[in-house]
Amino acid sequence: MDNHTTIAAYNLAKSAYANYGVDTDKVLETLDNISISLHCWQADDVGDFETKSSSMGGGIQVTGNYPGKANTIEEMRADLEKVLSLLPGKHKLNLHTIYGEFNGEAVDRDQIEVKHFQGWIDWAKKNNVGIDFNASCFSHPYAEDGFTLSSKNPEIRSFWIEHVKRCREISNEIGKQLGTPCIHNTWIPDGSKDTCVDRLGHRTLLKEALDEIFEVEYDTNYMKDAVESKLFGIGSESMVVGSYDFYLGYAIKNNKLICLDNGHFHPTEQVGDKISSVIQYVDEVLLHMTRGVRWDSDHVVTVNDESLLIAQEVIRSGALDRTHVGLDFFDASINRIGAYVTGCRASRKAFLFALLEPTELIKAHEDKGENFERMFLLEQLKTLPWGAVWDFYCLQQQTALDNEVIALVNDYEQAELLERGEVLV
Repeated sequence: MDNHTTIAAYNLAKSAYANYGVDTDKVLETLDNISISLHCWQADDVGDFETKSSSMGGGIQVTGNYPGKANTIEEMRADLEKVLSLLPGKHKLNLHTIYGEFNGEAVDRDQIEVKHFQGWIDWAKKNNVGIDFNASCFSHPYAEDGFTLSSKNPEIRSFWIEHVKRCREISNEIGKQLGTPCIHNTWIPDGSKDTCVDRLGHRTLLKEALDEIFEVEYDTNYMKDAVESKLFGIGSESMVVGSYDFYLGYAIKNNKLICLDNGHFHPTEQVGDKISSVIQYVDEVLLHMTRGVRWDSDHVVTVNDESLLIAQEVIRSGALDRTHVGLDFFDASINRIGAYVTGCRASRKAFLFALLEPTELIKAHEDKGENFERMFLLEQLKTLPWGAVWDFYCLQQQTALDNEVIALVNDYEQAELLERGEVLV
């Protein structure tokens, strides 16, 4: 599709949406202000750059052995730069602790410092992106029994408390250097494979650990704390210490962000439906956009009912300025760059679709009990030319249109990824 065709199609779409009172130019301005945080771990299947190798754990399982996995920080950064070149809009990098630059030195996680991540901060400055940060409470000898911050072993619990404290300190410095808040997210795999009798004991220990971790308060202009729940995981099928009820209560009481990962709930739960509830009680929300298939399988995000409802409820609730959007999926069965580009574009498309909704018009019918009219309008929106608006947005952003992406990803695969050899899993 040439530029002339893209512009002509957009003008037709603009006119179509104007009939419903929607200004597509303003919609694109709003869309461009949404920053999406790219998770670094899609590039290497949740591996790490620590000097001591460790088996993956904490309920994390990546399947597939597609060639081209990033094996070094240099390869990961090259992949991320390629991904960013194929994405419209603003972005951040979501970084886990295990991706520090340790330069061959054995640095355990309770000893990490800002210097181990300075290279990433410099890279972020160069590429004009922010950074979010995560404690890595998994894939470590002190996580092998299934408990970290809620462990009944004081030595293990103290180790992880110190780790998360250092992560928060590093996050604060990241925010200062980059001039945009770094969101530090705390997720732990703690739980029991089989029946646990002392759930109260583990949750009491987790609360005490979090209270100690959060004793130091940081300027929210530089760092913000989020806590993330999970329904179950591999090895924690019967009980997860950090449940939704636990973290929602903790976030409300302690003024923390609640992280809603739409793969961390029962398959019949609608995570989008939770947004209008939680924003009544917490100031800000962190979204982890993923796609669970039957369980928390972290499939690549697509434009489906779930992603659309999440975006729609953020927009309908007027909560966009209180919502932070991040990605959390990993797929080693397909081209990893293609997975990134597909998932990130799909997430932004979901927000575009939501922003193009004439919500006030539909609500006016709803408030009058005109439910047929509400239903029919919602159905009409599905066939309006929103794809033409998306194409024009990509053109505005001087990035590839959808019909150009496959060839560009395949070119990179031939030139770079296949040179890395086969990945053995």
